[in-house]
Amino acid sequence: MGALSHLRVLDLSRVLAGPWAGQILADLGAEVIKVERPGNGDDTRAWGPPFLKDACGESTGEAAYYLSANRNKQSVTIDFTKPEGQRLVRELAAKSDILIENFKVGGLEAYGLDYASLKEVNPQLIYCSITGFGQTGPYAKRAGYDFMIQGLGGLMSLTGRPEGEEGAGPVKVGVALTDILTGLYAAVAILAALAHRQHDGGGQHIDMALLDVQVACLANQAMNYLTTGVSPKRLGNAHPNIVPYQDFPTADGDFILTVGNDSQFRKFAEVAGQPGWADDPRFASNKQRVANRAVLVPLIRQATVFKTTAQWVEQLEAVGVPCGPINELAQVFADPQVQARGLAFELPHALAGLVPQVGSPIRLSETPVEYRRAPPLLGEHTQEVLARVLGVTTVDLELLRQSGVL
Repeated sequence: MGALSHLRVLDLSRVLAGPWAGQILADLGAEVIKVERPGNGDDTRAWGPPFLKDACGESTGEAAYYLSANRNKQSVTIDFTKPEGQRLVRELAAKSDILIENFKVGGLEAYGLDYASLKEVNPQLIYCSITGFGQTGPYAKRAGYDFMIQGLGGLMSLTGRPEGEEGAGPVKVGVALTDILTGLYAAVAILAALAHRQHDGGGQHIDMALLDVQVACLANQAMNYLTTGVSPKRLGNAHPNIVPYQDFPTADGDFILTVGNDSQFRKFAEVAGQPGWADDPRFASNKQRVANRAVLVPLIRQATVFKTTAQWVEQLEAVGVPCGPINELAQVFADPQVQARGLAFELPHALAGLVPQVGSPIRLSETPVEYRRAPPLLGEHTQEVLARVLGVTTVDLELLRQSGVL
C-alpha cells in the first residue's frame, strides 16, 4: 500500500500545475478522482498532436500532453454549472481529504464550491487553490500561464544567449517549468497541511501562485540581485558564480563541464594538457576564474575541440571531474542509468493497449510509488465512482446523464 493510500483527493484542476500535484499524490497511493467537464474534459486532452496511437498506428485521440500528468487517476464527468452537478461535487468533497483546483479567484464561489462553502460540509478538508497570482494582490483576478510567468517572474531575463551574441534574447525554458514547480510546491504544502491536521485537527486553505513560485525559484540569482542591486544578465549556458561551468565544443559535438571547486579545476587542466592553468594567478581560484571568464573560456574552447565528447567524459570522470554529454531524448531514454532506474515504463491502456509513461523520481524504501492505472479516458470512471463513493443508483445515474449533468 502506498504512503497516502488512506487518502482521497478530489482534483478539479486542469492543464499542468494542479494535475501534476494530483499525480504526485496518486503515485504515492492516494485515490485521486479527477472531475472534468462532460464532452471536453481537461483542456490538454486536445493539446496535440502528438496523440497516442493504438496497435494499428491509428490515433486514439489521447494527447501526449494530457498523458504526462494524469496517471493513477479516475475520471468522472460532472457539469457543476448545473445544481445537481454542484450537489454531486459537494458530496464528493464531503467524503474527500484534499481538493485541488485552479480556477480564477472567486470562480467556484458562484457554484458553492469555494473553500468557505466546502469547509461547512467538511471542516477537515485541505483545499488547495492554484492561480497565476494568488488570492490577494493587485493581479489576483488576472489569468496566468507558465510562459507569461516565466517572463514576468524574471526567469527569461536569465535564460538565453548573452547580449551581443548571435541569437541573443530572452528564451523560455523548454518545458513548462513554472507549472511543474508549482505542482511540486503544492504537493509539499498539501503534505504539510495533512501533518497539521493529524496533530492539531482541522483542514485549511492553501493559496499557491505561479508567480510566487517562479520568484522563489530564482534562488541564487535572486540573491545575486538582492545583495548587489545589480540585475543578473543572460549568460547562455554559463554560470554566474562558477567558472568553468558551461558547454564546450568537442571534436564531434559538445559536452557539459561543471567544475565545482579549485581541486577539480586542477584535475581538468591536467587532462586538458594545460597544468599551468591551475597555477596561473588569473585562474587559480574560482573567484579569479569568474573575474577572468572572458580570458579563460576561449582558452578552454580551443583545447576541448581536440577530443570527442566520449573521450572527455571518460577521461574526466576517471579523475572525478563532473561532466556529461548533451543528449537528445532518444539518447536520454537509451541511457543505461535512466533504464536502470526505471524511468520509462508502460501501463495497460483501454484504447492503445499500452501507454508509455515517465516514472516518478521518488524512491521510498517501505512505501514505494505505485503505478495502478493509465491516464483515464474522459468519464471512464463516472459510474463506478459515483456508485461506490456516493451510492448513486443505476437509475439515478441514467437520469443524471439524460439531464446533461454527467
